[in-house]
Amino acid sequence: MAESWDYRKAGLDLDKYEETLANIAPLLQRTQDPLRVLPPPFPPRRGGKGSSGFAALFDLDPHAWLFRRRYKHPVLIACTDGVGSKLKLASMCQRFDTVGIDLVAMSVNDLICTGGEPLMFLDYLALPRDDPQWTASLIRGISEGCREAECSLVGGETAILPDIYQPDDFDMAGFAVGVVERDRIINGRYICPGDTVIGLASSGPHSNGYTLIRKIVFEAARLSVEDEVPECQSRVGELLLTPTRIYVRPVRQLVAHYPVKKRVLRGFAHITGGGIVDNLARILPPNCRAVIQRDSWPIPPVFPWLQRLGNVSDAEMFRVFNMGIGFIVVCAPAFAQSIITQLKKMDIQAWNIGMIQEGNTAVDIL
Repeated sequence: MAESWDYRKAGLDLDKYEETLANIAPLLQRTQDPLRVLPPPFPPRRGGKGSSGFAALFDLDPHAWLFRRRYKHPVLIACTDGVGSKLKLASMCQRFDTVGIDLVAMSVNDLICTGGEPLMFLDYLALPRDDPQWTASLIRGISEGCREAECSLVGGETAILPDIYQPDDFDMAGFAVGVVERDRIINGRYICPGDTVIGLASSGPHSNGYTLIRKIVFEAARLSVEDEVPECQSRVGELLLTPTRIYVRPVRQLVAHYPVKKRVLRGFAHITGGGIVDNLARILPPNCRAVIQRDSWPIPPVFPWLQRLGNVSDAEMFRVFNMGIGFIVVCAPAFAQSIITQLKKMDIQAWNIGMIQEGNTAVDIL
C-alpha cells in the first residue's frame, strides 16, 4: 500500500500556523489606529479564525479632514530592507525579540530621509519550521519598532520553508509606506557650500557589517556570545544585538519645528552599509563635497574593540561601519546649534561633524 502523506508530514503544521496567527494578532493591533486601519468585516469565527480578507485597508483621512488640511499634494513613499547577517547572531544567542526592531528601523530611517512620515509597515518572515513562540518573538520586535516609528503594522507573510532553510536559519524583510507633501520634500537639492553637517548618535553597528563582525569575533578571536567585553561593560551577544536606533520622532519634530520654505533642513542621510562616505554622498549636489572631522564626535567603544580584534584599518572601519553616527542632517549653518539643542531635548546626542564645501560629490573624512 502506498505511503500516505499530508501537509504536516511534509513539514508544515496548519494547526501550529493557526496558533501563530492567534498569538500575533494582538501585536499588530497595538500598533494600529482603529480609525485608520479598517477592521475585518466579520468577528472571529469559532476556533479564533478571523476573516481579515486578502489585504489591509488603510484610511488616509479618518480624522475630520485632518489629512487634507496637512497635505494638498501628497506623495507616497515606499521602501524595503532587511536585517542581513545580524540574524545569524540572533540564532546564536537564541534571542529573536530585537531583530524585529532592526527590521523596522532599516526601512523607516530610509523613508524619513525624504522629510516624510511613515504610515504603515508590512513584514515577510521565512522560517524552516512552524514555531509559534519563535514567530511571535520576531513579530513582537517588529511591533515594538512600529510603535516607536509611529506607524501601523498592517500585515505580513510567514513562509515555512523546511527544504530551503537549515533548522536555525531564517530571513526577514520589511516594507514601509509613508507620505510627504510634494513641495516639502527634502532631498538634498538645496545643499550648498557653507552648510553644516550634523551627526546623530547611533546605538552601535546597527544592522550593517555583521558578516565582518562575525568573522572577527567568532572566527578570528574565537569568542562566544557569553564572553564579557570589559570596555563595553556587556557580553558579546548582548552588545552586538543592540537594536538599530529609530530616528523617526526626532526627525519629524525637526521637520515640524523648522519651516521647509526657509530651507533650514537641506538634506537627511541614513548611515548604513558604506558608512558616512557612501551614504552622505547620495544627497550631495554635483558641485558640493562634504568634509567630515573624525575627531568631532566620540566613537563608541564597540568600534575600537572590533578594530583591535580584527586588526582592521581605519579606512575599512569607516567604509563598513557607521562609527557612531547613525543619521546625518545637513542644515543652514545659522541653525546648526539650535538643531543640536532641539535634538538634545529629545535625548538624541548630536554633534557638528563637518561642513559642505565646493567640490565634486566627494566625502572626505579628515
